[in-house]
Amino acid sequence: MIGGLPQVGRGQVVGLLGGSFDPPHQGHVNITLAALKRFGLDWVWWLVSPANPLKTQSPAPLERRMAAARAIMRHPRVRISDFEVQAGTRHTARTLRMLIGRFPQARFVWLMGADNLAGFHRWHDWRWIMETVPVGVLARPGERISARLSPAAMRYRRCRLPARASRLLGHGRAPAWCFINLPMSDLSSTRIRESGDWPSSRNGSGCRARLPGGIAGP
Repeated sequence: MIGGLPQVGRGQVVGLLGGSFDPPHQGHVNITLAALKRFGLDWVWWLVSPANPLKTQSPAPLERRMAAARAIMRHPRVRISDFEVQAGTRHTARTLRMLIGRFPQARFVWLMGADNLAGFHRWHDWRWIMETVPVGVLARPGERISARLSPAAMRYRRCRLPARASRLLGHGRAPAWCFINLPMSDLSSTRIRESGDWPSSRNGSGCRARLPGGIAGP
């Protein structure tokens, strides 16, 4: 199975959490555990992307980030995957198309932080994403107001589920999205790198860069 992803039962709900995870930290773990519970997910798959070309410095090598992710995120219903690298996808929309094709029996939910919702309208094929899979938004400190007033949130405001109905998200038809507030840590990968606790490799990983979050590129 490509990317080390497991088979899933018909109708099972899989949350997809994408990112560079450079490095993965307890905040990612907290978000994942909250998503499993609040959205009633059967699985969460971490999709570790090869690189973030919008940053001036290259991330640590993929193998190192994958190993660190597996070390910190230990849960029987969470998988760490390099699917995007193996499949050669550069945009979230393309990744979703391939996953839907490979797992037609599954029900996918795209997971994102509130900061990503604020810029979601800049993603490649963002309307297709919103109208194809439900989206679970997890609040991050300082981003709640901008996310709720973002173009994507306003365009699909009638498709928003109340937080009290969050467990229904994966069983509904897109477009549907749900915003949940969480008591979250202010940990960030950027702060950890700046502290010197995660010295990234600046030589790059040799992989072709994937645009983060499916942001359209050249």
